[in-house]
Amino acid sequence: MKRWMSFIIVIHLCLFTYPIYSHSETAPDMQVHFIDVGQGDSILIETPLDKTILIDGGPPGSGKKIVSYLKNHGIDELDLLVATHPDMDHIGGLPEVMEAVSVNEILDTGKLHPTRTFANYISEIRKQNIPVQIAEKNDSIEIDPLINIEVWNAYEKFKNNNKSSIVLKVSYKEMDFLLMSDVEKQQEKKIMEDYDVESEIIKVGHHGSKTSSSLEFLQEVNPEVAILTYSKDNNYGHPVDRVIDNLYHVNALIYSTAALGDLVIQTDGEDYFVLPKKDPIGKIIDTAS
Repeated sequence: MKRWMSFIIVIHLCLFTYPIYSHSETAPDMQVHFIDVGQGDSILIETPLDKTILIDGGPPGSGKKIVSYLKNHGIDELDLLVATHPDMDHIGGLPEVMEAVSVNEILDTGKLHPTRTFANYISEIRKQNIPVQIAEKNDSIEIDPLINIEVWNAYEKFKNNNKSSIVLKVSYKEMDFLLMSDVEKQQEKKIMEDYDVESEIIKVGHHGSKTSSSLEFLQEVNPEVAILTYSKDNNYGHPVDRVIDNLYHVNALIYSTAALGDLVIQTDGEDYFVLPKKDPIGKIIDTAS
């Protein structure tokens, strides 16, 4: 039986929860932060044993926000930085992060991309002499013995950047996070064939684009919470109505960085609660007045 932890008010895509939290006194918490970088992704994981993982760095210009966010959480060292793929809305802010914060290791797709943004990213890696590992499907990331992190999609020849995105399944006891980066329906189908995809939390693929989030896939995942990362002013039409309809169809609670800003999910591995930075109820009142 699902553990619903929230009461939700839906206004457009603006959803908010009043958290109800049953917290174990003995189990350490894991926190997963979905940082609002506008039209892009940046996810920070603080593991139960205080290891730090940053997944992506948003578009160019996001580095300052991410560095400030890390510093405000007392983080000046990253145990692992994951660049899910070389599109600018995922690696654009990483050079500035690498300049300001010590990075112990990088997990990368190994896919080259002929852009200035990618060149800046590679240049900073070389400047800092940061070790780089190339992700391979079925890899396990051993960073904290209390959690399990598996790579479910990685680069293969003849696949574009999005199709080559690193997909991660992060599990802490009974809690599963499925981080879909920008993969498309073809990769969703393969992932369904190869793995047990059921997860409490899903970071929706490709910012809610029409390329991703088939109903069949979402039904298999059966998420309680769906995170959408995008800017309300984007030019791509993200998220598309079909994706929102599919998420409603599977009864997922939808949270977007566009509406709520930074989002934090805190869990002891059994229960969880969602903490949005912004209060949309106040926003609704201000708009109506």
